[in-house]
Amino acid sequence: MSNTAKPHLSVDEIIAQETRLTLRRFTHDDAWKLGSLLVEMAHLREAPVAIDIRRNGQQLFHAALAGSSADNDAWIDRKRRVVERYGESSYLVGARHRAKDTSFEDSSRLDPDRYAAHGGSFPIRVEGAGVIGSVTVSGLPQAEDHAMVVEALERFTT
Repeated sequence: MSNTAKPHLSVDEIIAQETRLTLRRFTHDDAWKLGSLLVEMAHLREAPVAIDIRRNGQQLFHAALAGSSADNDAWIDRKRRVVERYGESSYLVGARHRAKDTSFEDSSRLDPDRYAAHGGSFPIRVEGAGVIGSVTVSGLPQAEDHAMVVEALERFTT
């Protein structure tokens, strides 16, 4: 986890991250670069994660590192669906529910086998186009999955 990441971010802090990490563009090559950066970060941390990047419904990047399993791919799908449905990070959607002293599972009326508002899936938002995809990490506690994606996007945009 990055030094600036906190295990429990407020709704406002997550919104600020999403606003700050709006991209000017996002190409197939960008997906490869961002995915490769995440793989490098995971290797350095010996993080047993799976990584997925999608744009407009197309999977552009996927990696499953040592220690990850097919369960991580299922978590990726469930978290990604939250981003696709709400246009916000899976962590933000869950945080909004927690801030209201409820849970996503109890309040959303969505199938928990298909949707999970747990940290780790982040919208790929492009200026002038809105949310066009997602980048997702699964394998760590949800705050760390989220923090890894945010850190990678911060590095990617500089």
